[in-house]
Amino acid sequence: MTSLHISTPILRHDALSAALGKDVLLKMENLQPSGSFKLRGIGRMCERAAARGASRFVCPSGGNAGFAAAVAGKALGVRTTIVVPETTPESVRQRIRDIGAELLVHGSVWDEANDHALRLCEAPGAMYIPPFDHADIWDGNATMIDEAAGQADFDVVVCSVGGGGLMSGVLQGLQRNGLGHVPLIAVETEGAASLHAAIKAGELVTLPAITSIAGTLGARRVAREALDWTRRHEVRSVLVSDARAVAACRRFADDMRTLVEPACGAALAVGYDALAVLQDFSRPLFIVCGGIGVDLAKLEDWKVRFEL
Repeated sequence: MTSLHISTPILRHDALSAALGKDVLLKMENLQPSGSFKLRGIGRMCERAAARGASRFVCPSGGNAGFAAAVAGKALGVRTTIVVPETTPESVRQRIRDIGAELLVHGSVWDEANDHALRLCEAPGAMYIPPFDHADIWDGNATMIDEAAGQADFDVVVCSVGGGGLMSGVLQGLQRNGLGHVPLIAVETEGAASLHAAIKAGELVTLPAITSIAGTLGARRVAREALDWTRRHEVRSVLVSDARAVAACRRFADDMRTLVEPACGAALAVGYDALAVLQDFSRPLFIVCGGIGVDLAKLEDWKVRFEL
């Protein structure tokens, strides 16, 4: 079966490379048909579910996972329902509708949307598609490292962490490509740092609330798989402020003529702010995870909000 995702390029970030004295590499996952890396994992799970006879996909999502599920459902000819909380912007809701998916708004937070999605999946033929917490999703996300391993040499990977689906896929990909020695820098924004809290506590922690602007990093509890990975692979946990994440989005737009969400800007901020965690490495690979919840107006609003 042909994969729903595409192979994405690795680009050199010349300005950052010069500023840091390193070869800064970018895995451009924002170029996926869904606008983010999510199509790799969500797409793989949907493909396998369709092959087993699923007649409906149901995905609770505040944005990118739902959009990826909608893209996958359309490609596979499977009815798709996306359940979003009331906090999901109308611009994101409309993009999901435009793909042809059914969109339901339920609850004030993602947890309430998720409960409704689980109830919908009690119907015959309905398949629950989680945003990040499933082995098929990690396996699909690992394909970006399958590609990267043949595209460039790198000595560390930098990626944003929300629920841990991207992180778990990257680490699985490193291991299965003989790159188990390559560390991962796992970046979260303050106010959405469920992985950092779990590492500190030595067990899973449920945050009382998400207070970060990086809404697509808004998992109050990271996947157990992500925490387990920190016990068998070198993972360096880093926190950045919302202001730094937004500033990185704006600088990236100027440098690479590409818009990304603050959830992606969090990882890019490690380079733009020359954080000390990079000092041991000479060829960092940044996962440009993308995101559909950004436009020029939002970038301008964020600039004003954070007085950049």
